[in-house]
Amino acid sequence: MRIGILGPLQIAGAAVGGARVRALLVRLALDPGRVVTNDRLIDDLWPGEPPEHPMAALQSLVSRARREAPGLISSHPSGYLLDVPADEVDAQAFERLARAGDAHAALALWRGPALGGIDLPFALAPAARLEELRLAALAGRIAADLAAGGDVVAELEELVAEHRLREPFHALLMRAMVADGRRGQALEVFERIRARLADELGVDPGAELREAHLAALRDEEPEPRSNLPARLTSFVGRSDDVARIRALFVGRGDGLARVRTLSVGRGDDVARIRPLTGARLITLVGPGGAGKTRLAVEAAATLRVPDGVWLVELAPAAGVRVALEAVFKTSDLVRTLRGTSPVIVLDNCEHLIDEAARVAQWLLGEVAGLRIIATSREPLNIPGETLHPVLPLAEEPAVELLRDRAAAARPDLSPDPAEAARICRELDGIPLAIELAAARLRTMPVSMLVEQLGDRLGFRGSRTSEPRHRTLRAVIDWSWDLLSREERELLRGLSVFSGGATAEAIGRVCGGDLDLLSALVDKSLIALSGDRYTMLETIRQYVTGDLPEIRQAHARYYAELAEAAEPHLRTGEQVKWLAVLDAEQGNLDAAFRHSDDPLRIILPRLWPWIMRGRRHEVIANAATALRRVGDVPPEGRELAHGLCMMAAMGAEPSRAVRESDHPAALHSWAMGIAMGPPRDVVALTEASAQRLREHPDAWTRSTALLVAGIVRFEYGAVHGAEALLEPALDGLRGTGDRWGQWTAYFWLSLAAENRGDFARALALAKEPEPIATELAGLGAPLGPMMFLLRLSQLMMRTGDHAGAATTLERAWQAALRSEDELTIARVTHARAELARRSGDPGAAARLLRGALAMDIDAPPQFRAFMNIELARVSEPAEPSRRALELMATCEDRTARATVLEGVAEHRDPLMAAELLGAARVLRGITESADPFVIALAGRCRAALGAERYADALVRGAAIPNPERYALSSP
Repeated sequence: MRIGILGPLQIAGAAVGGARVRALLVRLALDPGRVVTNDRLIDDLWPGEPPEHPMAALQSLVSRARREAPGLISSHPSGYLLDVPADEVDAQAFERLARAGDAHAALALWRGPALGGIDLPFALAPAARLEELRLAALAGRIAADLAAGGDVVAELEELVAEHRLREPFHALLMRAMVADGRRGQALEVFERIRARLADELGVDPGAELREAHLAALRDEEPEPRSNLPARLTSFVGRSDDVARIRALFVGRGDGLARVRTLSVGRGDDVARIRPLTGARLITLVGPGGAGKTRLAVEAAATLRVPDGVWLVELAPAAGVRVALEAVFKTSDLVRTLRGTSPVIVLDNCEHLIDEAARVAQWLLGEVAGLRIIATSREPLNIPGETLHPVLPLAEEPAVELLRDRAAAARPDLSPDPAEAARICRELDGIPLAIELAAARLRTMPVSMLVEQLGDRLGFRGSRTSEPRHRTLRAVIDWSWDLLSREERELLRGLSVFSGGATAEAIGRVCGGDLDLLSALVDKSLIALSGDRYTMLETIRQYVTGDLPEIRQAHARYYAELAEAAEPHLRTGEQVKWLAVLDAEQGNLDAAFRHSDDPLRIILPRLWPWIMRGRRHEVIANAATALRRVGDVPPEGRELAHGLCMMAAMGAEPSRAVRESDHPAALHSWAMGIAMGPPRDVVALTEASAQRLREHPDAWTRSTALLVAGIVRFEYGAVHGAEALLEPALDGLRGTGDRWGQWTAYFWLSLAAENRGDFARALALAKEPEPIATELAGLGAPLGPMMFLLRLSQLMMRTGDHAGAATTLERAWQAALRSEDELTIARVTHARAELARRSGDPGAAARLLRGALAMDIDAPPQFRAFMNIELARVSEPAEPSRRALELMATCEDRTARATVLEGVAEHRDPLMAAELLGAARVLRGITESADPFVIALAGRCRAALGAERYADALVRGAAIPNPERYALSSP
């Protein structure tokens, strides 16, 4: 282990001194590989007594830790992380080993009390949790030793003395005493703990103690009867499945007394169990390689029944079809089984499904005490059957399985968690696929395995595996051979869908009927999730072929769907139809890739992309479409071609674009999907608004006004923007378009702020909160982050720092969930502004430098704003210069004004007044109501005198390029 916290802090190759440094490293080690925010670290390391400059103190502490333990701590804009694989921290390795059932190895990692020497409040709960896990693992280890015949009485007597009320240790001590022939002493142990529980806690003994008591009262304990195979590898990720299967068999009532305690091992229970009373037939169904047999054996091993648990394997038996009924359906067997209560695991029924179903129904009818666990790729479909789907593993247990099997194949290997997660996702979480992949790591690096995932069907397994389990291809062959011709054709056709499909879509594209679909679901080759039929990628690779006609039918269907959705996106049904498009995104992308008419598909998708702010997606797909169709627009596709030229090539709007009332055309340049605004953008949009003023559709009229108002605000006569935005908002309210209303409120708030009317700006920003919440699923621009970010900035600018901090924290969490670096940078900029306004310029500077250092494609306006903010909390010359250079070629008038006002703060009074005059012209106002600008203007007037100040304003207003002017006069 590189990092040890199961005892005093231990760092391989480093001696760490200083209690606070050790506390920092321990805090980061509790979340290895994950960012711990600055605020969280400050609260945890200085509880109740933060230093005067907390960010500076934290930075100093991190620097000391890096000197004493190099290479462990990495920075993040929001905090720090321990940059090591989770398994290199002993606490993480301990939990993994404990879950896998290797209690001996897990306990060997302990060197003393967890988080030893750290007495800060943050350490209390993790230390207690780890100690609880240690005690549970200790009980598991002792149970295994007891089952193996070990003498554990003395150890347990010490443990029950130390843990006076811990029932598992007392139960184990009773069992150990019974095994040692000391039944009377075991009963005395029970009476003591029973009395202690009643006196001190007011409770009765739990199920485990009661079972141990019953075992001690019995004269003898028969050995459990079973032919289940012994475990050769750890069992990972199916504890919930095992628990459900057990619960189904137990039924209601005193189930705990009839099913032994679930544990990793099998030898820790010696109680004789009464017959089960729940389900009588449970069929585990799932795709090949999902681990049905292993799960059935593990679940059966947890059951303790009077007449044993027996495994009957159907797959490998020669002539089993004939033998099945001949062996089972005999009067001698029925006479033998009657009056008994065994559990039979009937494994691999799918290739003998009819015979297995008949025999299972006959036996269950003849033998009342019999229970059956069947495994099959489809249900037996007989009365009384209860299905338990065996699904692919979720990411966390899948990664655990991969790392466990990889360590067995190559002990020195510990795959990076991110790479391991990617491998498991690519392999659909199928346990067999993961195990086959892990075996290949014996002979190749992880990076090479990742490259080979596309050839997963050929991965080979153990020499002793059944032939049908030696490769993934063989696993699917087993199911493929059982299909009818019609089922095979439909399954091949389904491979053209991406992300699943509805029954209607499948019927239109492939022609398959519902009965065939149902058969494929029953045979675990596809799955039903909600109203969508889905297919694992591994099965898709197996069945994919050259299907040009079906692919074009698929492309036509989804082009029609996108076209049908577009009108609804302008109404109150907008959110509903956006959800439809979200669900079909994979299919829409696939249709675009394979369509003979890509421009038809891209046109109705442009508007939803614009709503989500997916500028890069628009540009990339537009470029792809142009490569396929060329520079000359096909007949009837002039509008789509023109929009693609604007987006991918930065071309001027074509005539088809200028004259169109299509949503994508209305928003194309205003939403910034082109590389830059076209020439005469203000004239173009206002001409469009004028042309569409009498349009019969209210949404088109209102949206034309909205776009014209946005363009006027950014590039034209700023003061006139509200005259367009306000009627646009009124009209959009009538249509029900949530996105349009949100956008109108946003820009009206900006317009009010431009005048310096922060109260009005704040009110307008708060107005669309219900809409922003409803649109939270549409991506960063419309989700909670942008709404909360705008709100927090206005709160801090109106003096509500506490409210801003609360709102900004919510924005920060939303930004982190988005995993979008530009979004994170925007919130970091706002956090820096709040830090400055709250009196912590050092923290503000660190946040800004971190955001500016991020490798992101940020708009020049945003980079300029960050530099202006940095100039306020550090030496101003260089960031001011960078901000001016960024704005020198920008046409965004209010952004330029903001930068000029920020630069003016650091210039002499004469130039500051001139820059304020230039900013007024850009904003389209005669006098600002912004307190910052008012204060700066007051200082300039006091220094220059009223007359010189007024002259400077006039001169500044006449400067043709004030950014160049400011750059030439430092």
